[in-house]
Amino acid sequence: MSRVSPTVEGFRAASRRPSLTLAEITWRWVFGATATVFFFFGLFEYLDTLPVTSGDILFLRTRNPFLVSQAVVHILRGNLSRGVLSLLLAALLLAFIWMFAASLGRIATVEAMLDYFRSRFAADLPYNVETDSVARPGRFASLLRLNFLRVAVTLAVFVGLAGAAVLAGFTSPPSHPRPGLAFLLLVPVLAVVALIGYELNWLLSLAAVFVVRDGDDAVESISSAVSLCHERSGAVFAVSTWTGLAHLVSFVGASTIVGFPIGLTGILPWRVVALLVILVTLAYLAVADWLYTVRLAGYVCIAELPDALLVASQPPIIPPPSPSETIDRDELILSDVPNLLVET
Repeated sequence: MSRVSPTVEGFRAASRRPSLTLAEITWRWVFGATATVFFFFGLFEYLDTLPVTSGDILFLRTRNPFLVSQAVVHILRGNLSRGVLSLLLAALLLAFIWMFAASLGRIATVEAMLDYFRSRFAADLPYNVETDSVARPGRFASLLRLNFLRVAVTLAVFVGLAGAAVLAGFTSPPSHPRPGLAFLLLVPVLAVVALIGYELNWLLSLAAVFVVRDGDDAVESISSAVSLCHERSGAVFAVSTWTGLAHLVSFVGASTIVGFPIGLTGILPWRVVALLVILVTLAYLAVADWLYTVRLAGYVCIAELPDALLVASQPPIIPPPSPSETIDRDELILSDVPNLLVET
């Protein structure tokens, strides 16, 4: 029986089942479009409430940087706190919308992946694998809890980044500025905070697979995810590494392509440049969602990989021979009769 590569199986599942990527793109892009509409609607409504005097208009028309900055400060004075509060409320509302959308989307995509891989492995095995495909209640609530933890982790990361900036500012006060020391302190702390936040978010996203598959609650699913990483760490690392490298290549390629229309800003109309940038960005986001589907399918493949396939893919273990099989009892030097060699 051939060895099963979860990375290859993930790419194969995303290619053979385009509906998986379509479902992932659907809920992600719907949420993104909703957030974009909320942002611009709130921005325009906020701008309409700003009082603009004739003096501010005069300063703005001068196009002098100092006068324009003074006009902007005067316009925002007394209204900035209200805008920040509105932004926080909108972010809270979008977080709740994301929690519901991510929970529904994860149930749909993981269930489809489970059906695919169960049929895939059942065809490769010489016997039928019994699987429980009955939907368990409480999965949506457990996914909501996991997504709430992901939102909390994201918020903690932003707080940690702000705290790192404040901590670095203490090392370089205005009276004794030391920007080099502040930079050396800021960069490692930012890297550690970002890395911890990314790893926690990744673990919680992996735990969602076990909520859908086994009906575990939030704590049990996290424990199952940790166990999977411990037992099959090589496969998990391979899937994460290859999909991460593919994502990096796509990001570099999209960044290179988007630089061409931006470089032609002085030649092409700005509307054409903006349209090209938007199209390239949407194409990159589609590829990124496809790669995320590949990675998720690889994780589901690792979780569903039968022990029979895993054992068959390993080389047979040959036990070492026992001493009784390797020692020649007829050898005279090994005889237990004393002085036998002299007597002969």
